[in-house]
Amino acid sequence: MQTALITGANRGIGLALAQQLADKGCDIIAVCRTSSDEIEQIAETVFSDIDVTNPDQLNDIKRLLGSQKLDLLINNAGLLKDEQLGDINYDSIREQFEINTLAPLMVTEALLDNLKEGSKIANITSRMGSIADNDSGGRYGYRASKAALNAVGKSLAEDLKPRGIAVAQLHPGWVKTRMVGFNGLITAEDSAAGLIKIIEQLTLENSGSFWHTNGEQLPW
Repeated sequence: MQTALITGANRGIGLALAQQLADKGCDIIAVCRTSSDEIEQIAETVFSDIDVTNPDQLNDIKRLLGSQKLDLLINNAGLLKDEQLGDINYDSIREQFEINTLAPLMVTEALLDNLKEGSKIANITSRMGSIADNDSGGRYGYRASKAALNAVGKSLAEDLKPRGIAVAQLHPGWVKTRMVGFNGLITAEDSAAGLIKIIEQLTLENSGSFWHTNGEQLPW
């Protein structure tokens, strides 16, 4: 049986991913700030009250996992805020970089010893991190932090390829979640189904690529 660790797994896309992977027979290890009844019913293990930007808490997870191997690591926890040019809150931008860019790298590095040949890493990014696709401006912190996450994911793909570990950058679509006030085009369940399909098709040959949940490869 495979084991998947998912950050931000208590609701939204993370919860949908956990449910569908569990339905496929995966053991789920959930990492979240606040647990939920839904994830408690799905996951084998729930690490709650976790701040993914806190190195000490990440080391606690590493210690508790011990030698347990992970087949899949999904860096899903994220933060979306808005900034308007002329009235930018730079503390907000820094916070988004901490959560959207640095945390996935910190989690991955902390759990390197729990990954093995054949393991996969999925970073939940956004097409708003695509520079080529930006035709509307704004969202400075979110766009920049997700573009930086894309760069991090590409470097991880190159560095981990010799160890047989593949990495994908995945855009979930505009999903009806709390992050966007439930204004979206697709459900979390539909998004998760598409993301899992891409993860299943992830290999060392296409490692490092940037994908839409509909299967389209996105421009950087």
